[in-house]
Amino acid sequence: MVVLSGSNSKPLAKQLAETLNWEHHSLETRRFPDTEGYIRIPSEVIDAVRKEPVVLVSNTFPDSGIVETLLMLEAINDVRTGNMENLKNIGPQELENVGPGVLLAIPYFGYSRQDKRFNPGEAISAKAIGNLLSSRCDGIIVFDIHEPKVLAGLSVPVAFTSAMPELALHLQKEVQPDFILSPDKGAIARASEVAETIDCQFSYLEKTRIDAHTIIHKAKDLDVDGKIVAIVDDMIATGGTICRAADALRSQGAVEVHAACSHGLFTGGAIARLVRYVDGVHSTSSLPNPRDVISGGPALARGVFELMDRLGLEL
Repeated sequence: MVVLSGSNSKPLAKQLAETLNWEHHSLETRRFPDTEGYIRIPSEVIDAVRKEPVVLVSNTFPDSGIVETLLMLEAINDVRTGNMENLKNIGPQELENVGPGVLLAIPYFGYSRQDKRFNPGEAISAKAIGNLLSSRCDGIIVFDIHEPKVLAGLSVPVAFTSAMPELALHLQKEVQPDFILSPDKGAIARASEVAETIDCQFSYLEKTRIDAHTIIHKAKDLDVDGKIVAIVDDMIATGGTICRAADALRSQGAVEVHAACSHGLFTGGAIARLVRYVDGVHSTSSLPNPRDVISGGPALARGVFELMDRLGLEL
């Protein structure tokens, strides 16, 4: 099979290709002066796209990533169905349809946190993006999505995969934590998996959401005196939650506090904020970021194999 990428996930696409020992090809992506996007499958890549199923690795973040992903899927589908007509009449204008086999791997699913309505009339944005993407591919692989159930009912199968096994091994090797903390109940499944893998203590903070913009975290009495603690979450954006949790942990005697996540968004000066509170920040390669220390290739590979099996695709 072939792994393809555009502008926003090339390093992780290469990691996936290396993990699977498959070919990797980059698509041509650029911007016109008016900022509109341009996508083209290079002539030398067309045969590879047509000869066997393909996995397109692309993020839907930021918003430009959604447009780029849709345009790449459109180009891939045209090439695979044989729709090659062009104004310069270069090459064959029509080829045999090679059939289905377009898989979309999304390391970071943008809008994933907009998975429910807080007020009447709000768009459930994650569902809207999912419906758009599923119309142009045969299956989707999603990497540590915030709330998997928001993609239930799409027109194509979805494989949910996680980098928690790799994150756990990284922490075990580099940090050797005694205690794993989930910053809220929503991250319990992921953080407890890490704790079980490392074989150390685990707990979580109580979170109360006041409205769409206000969250209160209540620290519990935790047995962290003299211990190294790793806070594990699916994503870190501003870092505010992690900083508050780290402060609570240190007040209860933790000697080291580390932050680890699948998706390092690190918005609004988050890294500068975090380093004042924690001893280390650890992230996967789902998004380009300065704390990318854990390869996301193996996690995506597991999702690819699961989806191939469900679709009956062969290597």
